[in-house]
Amino acid sequence: MIWDLFFSSFLLSVVLVGIHAYFGREIVKRGIIFTDIAVAQLSGVGIALSLVLLDGRYAYFFSLLFGLSASLLIALSQRLKEYSEAFIGLLYALGFSLVVLVLSFSAHGMEELKKLTASDILFVRLEEVFKTALIYSLIGLLLYLRRHFRGLWQELSFFALFSLTLASSVKLAGVLVVFSLLVSPALVSLLLRKGLIFAWVWGSFWSFLAIALSFWLDLPTGYSLVFLQALVGLAVFIIKLIR
Repeated sequence: MIWDLFFSSFLLSVVLVGIHAYFGREIVKRGIIFTDIAVAQLSGVGIALSLVLLDGRYAYFFSLLFGLSASLLIALSQRLKEYSEAFIGLLYALGFSLVVLVLSFSAHGMEELKKLTASDILFVRLEEVFKTALIYSLIGLLLYLRRHFRGLWQELSFFALFSLTLASSVKLAGVLVVFSLLVSPALVSLLLRKGLIFAWVWGSFWSFLAIALSFWLDLPTGYSLVFLQALVGLAVFIIKLIR
């Protein structure tokens, strides 16, 4: 039973790193780091609304709707690129505060807020992992096809697929887990001038270690994963800076 929990959570982290490493590299290259956490947080608003208004029904639809709205605004904000990061930061602050306000109407608001921030991925079902992997495979195919688009349509398609990815990710893992898996492996691979495969292997290795430590020390798995991914990302950055 314990092995099944470990295997499911690790497999989910590998699937998450697989698609998020690509998006993370693109976001880091563009210098709009707040994008991922802002879109993830607005996706969380959709989930929070579905929990409070509809007892969790249509959570994916609400999450996708709010994530797409955020992505559209961010894509359009690139037309004022010098101020876009400030706009994206405010969008994140709006989303976070709105989640707290919405969940204040729920009797289990704090518990639901913790899940939306960093879910305990130990208890994800294996069928959910496979379903997510299938969705991400289709998104990967669409990402390959979008290179035929040009101009604004290319940007909009990128952010639309990004939102579709986060709508699945946030519900399963939480905003901070998604953010750490998006940024840390991507940042390290770019700092070390490595490719996407390196980012995937690197992120998967540290996810495995974080999940193993959470088992061994009886720590919250989601926050353990966030902590270790952030720690190694910062460490590589500082080492690179010193050199």
